[in-house]
Amino acid sequence: MTRTLRLAQDREADELLTREPLALLFGMLLDQQVPMERAFAGPKLLADRIGGLDVHRVAEMDPDEFAAACAGPPAIHRFPGAMAKRLQTLSRYLVDRYDGRVEALWTDGDPDGPEVLRRLKDLPGFGEQKARIFLALLGKQRDVRPPGWREAAGPYGEEGSRRSVADVVDERTLQEVRAFKKQMKAAGKA
Repeated sequence: MTRTLRLAQDREADELLTREPLALLFGMLLDQQVPMERAFAGPKLLADRIGGLDVHRVAEMDPDEFAAACAGPPAIHRFPGAMAKRLQTLSRYLVDRYDGRVEALWTDGDPDGPEVLRRLKDLPGFGEQKARIFLALLGKQRDVRPPGWREAAGPYGEEGSRRSVADVVDERTLQEVRAFKKQMKAAGKA
């Protein structure tokens, strides 16, 4: 890991994302229907409320207790109840499939880029696009670069692109990504 992430645009939240793969994966899951910064700040809020992020603990917590931790205030997401269920489902999957080791998604068996993408797409709450974006984020900002990762990530893996969270390294690139998304949304309406 070569750089501190700047996805939450908050020093403490970004430090957690940088050092804890589970926090980064949770942030990616939360990154829908809310601003990116709020999604990626969510893991830090949750960690503060439940005494850290441990995949086994999250998987085993009472669902109502976990939902209350997600609800805050402030809530970790616009839809805290639904996201609490998704985070626990994801955690249970990671415990059952990878013994709770998030990094096993990209390390076990020395997988190539297409295999890492397949594993990411298998995660509860991760579809094709979210999996490709996360793979690009791993490659561009976490130095996780198995053979074929750029191709597997599709346009999100392109060098110098400003398409997604994978490309956000500071305030300027955040604004460039937002401008690109706005442009794509306008083109879709045309």
